[in-house]
Amino acid sequence: MSTLNVDKVDPSTGTDLEIGTSGDTITVPTGAGLTVTDEVKTNKISPATGTAFALGDSGDTFTVPSGATITNSGTATGFGDMTPAFSVYKTSTQSIGNASATLVTFDTEVFDTDSAFASNKFTVPASEGGKYWINSWIRSDGWGAARMLTKIYVNGAQKVFLENDGAGGSYVSSGGSVILDLSATDYVEIYYYHNQGGSQNIGGSSGDWKSFFEGFKLLGV
Repeated sequence: MSTLNVDKVDPSTGTDLEIGTSGDTITVPTGAGLTVTDEVKTNKISPATGTAFALGDSGDTFTVPSGATITNSGTATGFGDMTPAFSVYKTSTQSIGNASATLVTFDTEVFDTDSAFASNKFTVPASEGGKYWINSWIRSDGWGAARMLTKIYVNGAQKVFLENDGAGGSYVSSGGSVILDLSATDYVEIYYYHNQGGSQNIGGSSGDWKSFFEGFKLLGV
């Protein structure tokens, strides 16, 4: 194979330049750089070796223009997946003392994408600070009270409470959803409060999600 040394290649006529013929392989050797400062059109990009393909470098920005569509037929990881995310619930009853906010225990995990739920609390993993959707509902087990509060605690202090007047009902749930701005290492717990005389049970069973706690990180906010 001979070497052709040239500083520039232009089309002999017009403005179209063709390199090679159908079936040819054009190779840019290791250590050589190929720089294109204008539009590149191709039907497929594949890795030169192996199965990993990197698009751009750290700090680069890739823009999908208005009207364009991205279609994914494979598995998307690392973006667009609303994680960290978790969902847990109770499978047994728990006694809650009168007029005293008590930490709710959860014994069954449905899923926990980042292993961030432990010891009845969700802890924001490192580098995962942001806005989180948090949802919890706690059910009374055969009693109702004038005040029934599901309390969301952040870092050991009450952040918000979700109230339901359970008077006249025997199996009543209190709870709801909030969006919290959380930083890495912040932790979220669920507490419960009632004013129905002595200690009362909140519900749980092996087959039903009567009392549960869940959440996930929001994207783009």
